[in-house]
Amino acid sequence: MKRRIQFVTLLLFCAFCAAPAAPLGKSQASPKSAETIQIDAQAPTTPFPHYWERMFGSGRASLSLRESYRRDLGAVKAATGFEYVRSHAIFHDEVGLYNENSQGQAVYNFTYVDQIYDGLLEHGVRPFVELSFMPQQLASKPTLFPFWYHPNNSPPKNWGRWGDLIEAFVRHLVTRYGIDEVSSWYFEVWNEPNIDFWSGEPKEATYYRLYDESARAIKRVSPNLRVGGPSTAQAAWVDRFIRHCAEGNIPVDFVSTHVYGNDTSQDVFGTSEVIPRNQMVPRAVQKVHDQVKASAKPDLPIIFSEYNAAYDNQVAVTDSPYMGPWLAYTISRCAGLVDIMSYWSFSDVFEEQGVVSRPFYGGFGLIAAGNIPKASFNAFKLLHDLGDRRLPVNSNSALATGRADGALAIAVWNYAPPEETGLSQQITLLLRGLPRQHHARLRWVDAQHGSALTAWRAMGEPNFPSREQQRQLRDASQLAPAEALPMTRGDSPSATLTLAPHSLALIEITR
Repeated sequence: MKRRIQFVTLLLFCAFCAAPAAPLGKSQASPKSAETIQIDAQAPTTPFPHYWERMFGSGRASLSLRESYRRDLGAVKAATGFEYVRSHAIFHDEVGLYNENSQGQAVYNFTYVDQIYDGLLEHGVRPFVELSFMPQQLASKPTLFPFWYHPNNSPPKNWGRWGDLIEAFVRHLVTRYGIDEVSSWYFEVWNEPNIDFWSGEPKEATYYRLYDESARAIKRVSPNLRVGGPSTAQAAWVDRFIRHCAEGNIPVDFVSTHVYGNDTSQDVFGTSEVIPRNQMVPRAVQKVHDQVKASAKPDLPIIFSEYNAAYDNQVAVTDSPYMGPWLAYTISRCAGLVDIMSYWSFSDVFEEQGVVSRPFYGGFGLIAAGNIPKASFNAFKLLHDLGDRRLPVNSNSALATGRADGALAIAVWNYAPPEETGLSQQITLLLRGLPRQHHARLRWVDAQHGSALTAWRAMGEPNFPSREQQRQLRDASQLAPAEALPMTRGDSPSATLTLAPHSLALIEITR
């Protein structure tokens, strides 16, 4: 969608002055409303682990051998400190792991597997190993998923040989990296078996057989290794999967599933209601959380190993500043309900629909082709600076935290659906319990700050930007330097700012 997002620059007001402080730019719209957000810095806090930035998804495993992939990996690691990366297709034939000789015996080749995982570990990132897809010579039928790289989605022709593959693969990893290291990884069986990524029939029963063979093979290597599933789309099967494992005494160390903001209520909840894009992920997370707590294994960690605001390519969603408010709201609502959420994905070095043919096409990544950070990258960068203790707030558009360094970090945002232009919003922060000597600074991302999409459109939307244009786009993607945020004096200081539509701001208050 080539709709420009209406921009209104952030304005700072000094409440104790007769006139407002000089604006950062000229406002182009009147505030749609005025909201006062009250925060007591001395109020009791709750833990706020950064569960949303522990893991990211990526394109298929072999892409990690490319310089462009590793460059983007390093950039996201520096911005978020993330720990794990999840990719498809470690068993794809292009990795060369599984072959059969002329006698039909399995032959394993770990050359590319080692290069893939060595590269991740050298960047300080561990694998979240998705056990997929089926090697062609082990497949029971030639069914190919219609990705550009054509993964095979069929069950194995020999279930015992599948178990042997898993055991040999995991034993090799332990031999190469050590049991202490590999025990810190996760092994997830397959990807989205409830939809077309799995051609077994019936889907659920055949997937459970795949899971059982895989989990037992992994535990034969070491009981300390972690395995889980069902890795379903649309938050499906979790309750039944746990029941299957409990009744069959099948090893399971975590549950995983996926959801996207534009999944339908019919697919996720079996209802016909219309669920807004910013509500779908929190509601699905709540559903799975409740299912796990009501199950025979209520303490299983919950991992949403894929999520995003859209599962299809929408420029006005994943490439745009819309992602800042969407991410902040999602993070605020899912806290305490899930152990890890993995944004899909960290980079547009990604070829499921083919070779990327323009930098902004609605790709899932935080970084566009050409190492161009998107607004979503900057949103993660801002949210990384939140603290690990949460303070109560009286707003659905704010998230207040305390940091170990004593600072107060507050995210505020102006959410509007991506198809709506939206209006600006005036927000007043009313603060209590601050040290007498303090100062505040402000950083933000919106259509004109930290969004290369706007600059690309101004260039005429070139499919293949020149090297100089790429440099200009990378420059446009940079966050603006922090601005001082004027605050009133007294026991309850306040500050007022105006947020543009689809904007996210982070206020840091320090001694």
